[in-house]
Amino acid sequence: MSQSVIKTDVALVGAGIMSATLGALLRRLQPDWSISLFERLDAAAAESSDPWNNAGTGHSALCELNYTPKTADGDVNIDKAITINEQFQVSRQFWANSVDNGILGDPSEFINPIPHVAFTHGPAGVEYLRKRYDRLAGQVLFEGMEFIDDPTEFTQRLPLMSAGRDFADPVALNWFTEGTDVDFGALTQQLINYVGRTGADIYFGHDVTNLSKQSDGSWIIKVRNLRTKQKLTVHAKFVFVGAGGGALHLLQKSGIKEAKGFGGFPVSGEFFRCTNPELVSEHQAKVYGQAAVGAPPMSVPHLDTRVINHKPGLLFGPYAGWSPKFLKNGKVTDLPSTVKPGNLLPMMSIAPQEFGLLKYLISELAATRADRVDTLSEFVPRAEGGDWEIITAGQRVQVIRKTGVGGSLEFGTAVVTAGDGTIAGLLGASPGASTAVPAMLQVLEKCFPDQYAGWAPALTEMIPSFGQKLSDNRDLFRQVWDWTNASLALKRDGVERGVEVSLDPAPAV
Repeated sequence: MSQSVIKTDVALVGAGIMSATLGALLRRLQPDWSISLFERLDAAAAESSDPWNNAGTGHSALCELNYTPKTADGDVNIDKAITINEQFQVSRQFWANSVDNGILGDPSEFINPIPHVAFTHGPAGVEYLRKRYDRLAGQVLFEGMEFIDDPTEFTQRLPLMSAGRDFADPVALNWFTEGTDVDFGALTQQLINYVGRTGADIYFGHDVTNLSKQSDGSWIIKVRNLRTKQKLTVHAKFVFVGAGGGALHLLQKSGIKEAKGFGGFPVSGEFFRCTNPELVSEHQAKVYGQAAVGAPPMSVPHLDTRVINHKPGLLFGPYAGWSPKFLKNGKVTDLPSTVKPGNLLPMMSIAPQEFGLLKYLISELAATRADRVDTLSEFVPRAEGGDWEIITAGQRVQVIRKTGVGGSLEFGTAVVTAGDGTIAGLLGASPGASTAVPAMLQVLEKCFPDQYAGWAPALTEMIPSFGQKLSDNRDLFRQVWDWTNASLALKRDGVERGVEVSLDPAPAV
């Protein structure tokens, strides 16, 4: 069988938002470096970055209540919310600068303004949202947030959620008008198109099967063309593994000690999708509620407006499922193949620690369609099952990190880098895509320390707040906010750009 040899400075594994972002950053910072990208599927953003495989929320902690947990004394901790929002502002700046420089095209193809709303009901829920508002509203990054507990105002803003609701059960909202819906699939495709047209080699339908470190610090990557079965040998100076759920397996194959002890727990997600224009027109917001008592953060129910190919739709979920696959297009052997001596004890220790998660998954797997419609009715009291179809979203592999002799389950993202900086990978899920730019800046800082200081002027041009905290600088934040709103066309002539809803029959998706 024929075998080709490829030499490259940078090898990117996976064609999702992380590889696309890192490739675009490196192309701008070091245009003389060669880049090669390898993707197992036949298109970019076909797994977790696909718009129907995620909620498309520009995760900025405006509405996600798991980032503002209650404290033991009944207060609300907002530290993580500020951190997540700060990270999203970095991504916004990079996208805005990329539009300004022609790297990204029409911003409405990938980002649209949608209010972000936190929703609770019941006396305890209303009290919690009031405290959350009191803690956040005075923060620079959350200026403009509103607290709403008036049923009339609730009805005017969220008609779909109001029809048939018994307001004897009190409700409350934390409302932020200037949230966003992001089509990470379209964004990924545009970034990869830029990397490709500026000289990178893009290989779709190519599966990375192995990685091995050489004595000179470089890497040999074994790749197989899934269509022709041709084998490629790639010599790379630096490797980034942005393969979503497949990243853990490849990092383990690399043999780096930094990946030892990590495990993964896969959870699949399902959503109700609605493309009925009449219902879509009655709900233009991303509304996040509270997870059930004992349920994990990833189970937070939300009713989202999505804008894909300029067509709005609604998603409600998530409903959890389970599969041993680490990718939607993966294999049932994915989970067992990642169990190694170094992570066996951490993975085994999770079951007794995460009883609430196991109970939640069992109840979700046992739920009928009628049960799911009943859950939906908490948000849409008059929900009719015939208006909503179930779709399977992407697999999410939660990180299991070794802690002593046991392990802990984490619901965020983790950047794993080798000590010598020659390979890095990203594990985990939410907030994921929304914080792709700061995550990839972390990769650059850890893996290219000698060049990083020299890149600072270029990075500051792309990201004006680079090296600073917007949460500590109100004037800089206002400047950055106004600029990104203008460049991303989120406002026109001082008026927020809204989502237009056609009442013509929606096309089948």
